[in-house]
Amino acid sequence: MDVLKFVLVRLAGWMNQNQQWVIEYLQEEVRLLKELQGKKRMRFSDEQRRRLAVKAKKLKFGTMKGVASIVTPHTLLAWHRRLIACKL
Repeated sequence: MDVLKFVLVRLAGWMNQNQQWVIEYLQEEVRLLKELQGKKRMRFSDEQRRRLAVKAKKLKFGTMKGVASIVTPHTLLAWHRRLIACKL
């Protein structure tokens, strides 16, 4: 039983590390895309706003502040509130 527990702990640690590397890569990719875009304001379609808002709602606000870089967390929350209001 101890061997199985050890293997599971190691596997979980490896998966966590791998996920962190993916997150760091994607954050850098977003930074580079923003540099290429320059100061121009990004325009999103309603569907793009909906997709971002739905994904952002699953995160805590503090987490969003550290992750969201294309759109501010306040904007994401506003989009989500509008999405909910439209469904009512």
